Amino acid sequence: MNPAFHAFRPGLIAPAILLAAFAASAWAKDPPAIEKLRVPAGFHVTVYSADVPNARALAIGSKGTVFVGSRSAGKVYALSDADHDGRAEKSRVIAAGLNMPVGVAYHNGDLYISAVSQILALRDIEEHLDQAPGLEMVVSDLPSETHHGWKFIAFGPDGKLYVPIGAPCNICDRNGYAKIVRMDADGSHREDVAFGIRNTVGFDWQPGTKQLWFTDNGRDLLGDDLPSDELNRLSRIGEHFGYPYCHQGDTLDPEFGKGKSCRDYTPPAQRLGAHVAALGMRFYAGKMFPSAYHGAAIIAEHGSWNRTEKAGYRVMTARIDGARVVGYEPLIEGFMADEKSWGRPVDVLVMPDGALLVSDDQAGAVYRLTYSR
Repeated sequence: MNPAFHAFRPGLIAPAILLAAFAASAWAKDPPAIEKLRVPAGFHVTVYSADVPNARALAIGSKGTVFVGSRSAGKVYALSDADHDGRAEKSRVIAAGLNMPVGVAYHNGDLYISAVSQILALRDIEEHLDQAPGLEMVVSDLPSETHHGWKFIAFGPDGKLYVPIGAPCNICDRNGYAKIVRMDADGSHREDVAFGIRNTVGFDWQPGTKQLWFTDNGRDLLGDDLPSDELNRLSRIGEHFGYPYCHQGDTLDPEFGKGKSCRDYTPPAQRLGAHVAALGMRFYAGKMFPSAYHGAAIIAEHGSWNRTEKAGYRVMTARIDGARVVGYEPLIEGFMADEKSWGRPVDVLVMPDGALLVSDDQAGAVYRLTYSR
């Protein structure tokens, strides 16, 4: 028997409970319809892996392993492209049975995983892909609500782990929610970073300035066109971005905005459109794409669920000049036709060679976007 299945050590969670298998998973589905995707001239989309059910957030290890979280599957995957041909030949399940383990963040050899109220770690993970170590509890006291309880997580340039605490509702005003916090890698020295954020499922730090930018999902049930999702920029610790009082920088909430002024809150750097479900975002720091993409924010729009005519279902480019967004345009389209989607982009990740990975939780796949003249 694999000793990892019955070993207990202090501070570790029993792998027998959390690990379903170490071998590659197999599930019956149609192949991703990448021939339907539309990209600018010179760009090409291929399938990096089609064996990642409910693929959500992405992270990469120092040895090139791509880690993928999930929401409904309860599993975390490790993808390996050992021959460096741009397609992962192996998909391993390295953790299972977790509560919405969406977020994955690689730091100093360890993989950190968010699971609603918990942050867990797999130590020295790339040395143990075929026999994953026990999950170590790092944080156990985050809110347990599952409404906006799944979490994208990432380490900042300050070495701290940034964790969003989404609002546990569509619209409400509850202390301790709708914010981003940061902490040391061991979970200590926790502090609030930003407030008034309904639900961010993607953020990154701008090259050069090292300022934090993040997406935020606008509230529902104000009609097809209000309010817009947002791309925001943090200029100081403690900044407030409006929720639940003011939406999209200029629209007071009909319930919680009474007696408030939008001038008291930071407006978005860019309105992204109502109900597009803007999720993952990263700054393009690679060199493969044309220079017009260098320093741009790449944003995955997961797509609307409650709009008369669906919106989103695409990957976008936000061109940025300093602190200003100067253009917002499609990079990958075609995940939907005739109001029916076959794919929904979730997260993006810039690879060391400059290619861009895109996760798709509907198709259970990860795509690779490249450029060649």
